[in-house]
Amino acid sequence: MNQAARNKRKIVNDPVHGFVTICSELLFDLIEHPVFQRLRRIRQLGMTSYVYPGALHTRFHHAIGAMHLMQEAIDTLRLKGFEITREEAEATLAAILLHDIGHGPYSHALEHSIVSGMGHEELSLLLMHRLNREFQGRLGMAIEVFTNNYPKHFLHQLVSSQLDMDRLDYLKRDSFYTGVSEGVINTDRIIKMLTVHNDELMIEDKGIYSIEKFIVARRLMYWQVYYHKTVVSAENMLINLLKRAKFLAESGEKIFSTPALELFLQHRFSREDFAVDENLVEKFALLDDYDIFSAIKVWMEHSDFLLSMLSRSLVNRQLFRAEFSDHPMNEVRVGALRNAIQRKWPQAGPGAEAYLLTTGTITNNAYIPEHDKIYLLYRDGKVSDIAEASDQLNISVLTSAVSKHFIIYPKTIPEF
Repeated sequence: MNQAARNKRKIVNDPVHGFVTICSELLFDLIEHPVFQRLRRIRQLGMTSYVYPGALHTRFHHAIGAMHLMQEAIDTLRLKGFEITREEAEATLAAILLHDIGHGPYSHALEHSIVSGMGHEELSLLLMHRLNREFQGRLGMAIEVFTNNYPKHFLHQLVSSQLDMDRLDYLKRDSFYTGVSEGVINTDRIIKMLTVHNDELMIEDKGIYSIEKFIVARRLMYWQVYYHKTVVSAENMLINLLKRAKFLAESGEKIFSTPALELFLQHRFSREDFAVDENLVEKFALLDDYDIFSAIKVWMEHSDFLLSMLSRSLVNRQLFRAEFSDHPMNEVRVGALRNAIQRKWPQAGPGAEAYLLTTGTITNNAYIPEHDKIYLLYRDGKVSDIAEASDQLNISVLTSAVSKHFIIYPKTIPEF
């Protein structure tokens, strides 16, 4: 190994997993690239710190952690006799390292407001192709693994499945930084139980209880963290705020924004636009949380009532009331709330209620057996879906999606 390569064998001290080794020159160069360094400026959990103050970790943290778990999984499978070449290992590590590079500021909020019709997975793939050209084709196999076009299907499952390294890291990491102990899972035990059968990633049958805990932890973390009603309120307020800013910008109104943000406020880009203009995804990659929050701080003093009201509310954490229900919201009550908003803030103009009142549905899928299943492999060669094998009644129950309906509106409006 030459001196340059040795200088790129770095160790990162991660508070969740301990020491993480960057084990190849390619991985080091990817981490050093501005597209990846941008993840330092995008929080993993968006607005969740309004509820859990410690949830300030970034997608950079998460990607490094997922890469570490992937190395552990590869080492485990190799020890059990499954062939993973050095090139395949590096490609799979690169795929998990880059799986989130397409995330926009505040994660999913941007997908619903500024950029429409493009999920972060598509944007990640576009950025991976761009990096592949820059790295002279060295990411070709990583892209094949990421898109499930590589012959060894189980490598893709390590990157994206119901038991991938992405989920293992974010559950453990989000639990650590929020302090929500219900999300703690034993990643070491789960990874040590990994195996492969007929090119499918599976779990040895003695790991069944660790998988049961993993599925239950996912369900609890969604209700307690990701879908906490205050988090849902803050995220929908941000979505409506960005929609208002985009409406004003498209109407010719002058509003403050950074150059990176201005482009996406003034134009409505589609999937086809990204396909035609190969530089558009690079411009998207200039956006981070700082662009959004800097603009929001300035918008607090904007002359538009709705833009300034929503901005002040978010900056000062004066969040709207969020109510959850097992049934769709009563339309009569929703109409009464809309009328109350119009009466209270006539200066906001017609259509104000579209920005100050939000209804919707959230769905919690802890385990979806209709997709790629989590299989148990028994010593006699028998294979069984975890939902069928578990002696815990709650696992079979958790295969059903649970939906809750919500309504969000200002607390100064009386409850009807």
